[in-house]
Amino acid sequence: MAVPKKRTSIAKKRIRKNIWKGKGYMSALKIVTGWKFMYNQTVNSQWLRTHPKPKGFGFLSRQSNKPL
Repeated sequence: MAVPKKRTSIAKKRIRKNIWKGKGYMSALKIVTGWKFMYNQTVNSQWLRTHPKPKGFGFLSRQSNKPL
């Protein structure tokens, strides 16, 4: 016959919840710092400053005489 489990204490529950939240926070922090690094690399890139963006790239820059 199945025996019911003992109830988990509030302290243990809080500890486990904080560990779970901490893991999520650390993974989000890694993603944010990675994106910041990549953004700063592109903004401060010498190649991007010396080479202008070619025309015709991007949805809004396309011009067409054809009606929709």
